[in-house]
Amino acid sequence: MGNDISAVLQEKYPFMTVCVYANDEYIGIVQNRDDTVTTLYDYSSINDSELKRRFIELGNVWWWESNHSIPINLFLKADWEPFRPFVKTFNNKDLRILFGPICSLQNIAKKKIKRKSIVLVQRME
Repeated sequence: MGNDISAVLQEKYPFMTVCVYANDEYIGIVQNRDDTVTTLYDYSSINDSELKRRFIELGNVWWWESNHSIPINLFLKADWEPFRPFVKTFNNKDLRILFGPICSLQNIAKKKIKRKSIVLVQRME
């Protein structure tokens, strides 16, 4: 992918992720990435132009109205259901992410575990 195309994608569609798997480029929205696999909603496999327009529209909604840590299918629920057939799963060993956001449910669990509560105690002298 050319630098000018990737720059336009990153600026205009910041929610899109571009990756390479087995010398094929894929563009879409990452549903989840864990230690072994990455699941992506593949934009390029959508044939219907109206569905492609809706994909971009809902991607914008997810990007600007969520904190990006919640996967798009959980954030949009029923609205995202038509895109279920376009899910592709890739083995992380052979997948290279070129650019774009990556959503991971593992990070949410880790962040909650790492939180510590600090109590300030006033000294009485």
